[in-house]
Amino acid sequence: MRVISLLPAATETVCALGAFDMLVGISHDSDYPMEFLHPGIPRVTRSTIDSNAAPADVDRMVRVADTLGDSLHVLDADAISKLEPDLIITQGICDVCAIREADVRIIAESLWNPPIVLSLSADSLDEMMNDIRRVGAAIERSSLAEALVKRLEDRLQKVHERLLTASVPRPRVAVLEWTDPIYNAGHWVPQMVRRAGGIEVLAKAGERSRVVTMAEVVAAKPDTVIIAPCGYGVERAAREGAMQLKQKDWSWLAHRRVWAMDSGGLLSRPGPRLVDGVETLAEIFHPTVFLRPSRARAVEIHAA
Repeated sequence: MRVISLLPAATETVCALGAFDMLVGISHDSDYPMEFLHPGIPRVTRSTIDSNAAPADVDRMVRVADTLGDSLHVLDADAISKLEPDLIITQGICDVCAIREADVRIIAESLWNPPIVLSLSADSLDEMMNDIRRVGAAIERSSLAEALVKRLEDRLQKVHERLLTASVPRPRVAVLEWTDPIYNAGHWVPQMVRRAGGIEVLAKAGERSRVVTMAEVVAAKPDTVIIAPCGYGVERAAREGAMQLKQKDWSWLAHRRVWAMDSGGLLSRPGPRLVDGVETLAEIFHPTVFLRPSRARAVEIHAA
């Protein structure tokens, strides 16, 4: 089977099911697991947004594109045609994060031998697990998908059992997925916080992320703040967090626990590594119960 993955979470899922050799094309931002994504795999998308721009500039570019009805991502239709895919995996939950589903279906239907289009749209941990099953069925790896889901669910259960045994209080947590303007982290993240033994104070499970004011963040009285701008790795998130903590509006965080997390790997992509994210959050929230998180996943930020 010839598979094109148009989002990193799908790429990770296909690889986790041992089917990396089926991938004939991937998205520009598919970057894990690198040992399977050799340079020869064509990248069939590109972003119109400068990912290195400051958060406020990125937000402005996104808003302008949305107002004009422009796509934030571009598909290489010619490359897709030449790759002759049997299956294209896309998403239907966020036009900012990946290719628009409608654009994918238009291109797929124009091909001489139209491929199957599988759209993933999980907004919870359970739905992410179900998407693994759906990918597994589409590439004829259903038994491996069930085995993967079982391993992931077992890991979540181990976190739950350790928290239950320790009987530790739940900290109040605010996860920020953007800093200028401030966005809370919606969709599956509040559920992740709960599974990790915390109380998300800015968002509800399943709801989309939204702009919040600093006054709202302060009023929510979080004990722990997670700075995890969407798509940022841990080092970049830590730099952004440290810079914000120098601002007067953020000075109240001097007496709170503030951590930067690898959002791209652990929070923003609805794939198997969300379970890694739950484990990392548990390590941050409950240092007396779990080991300190790896610096590759999370870094504590201290006010200057």
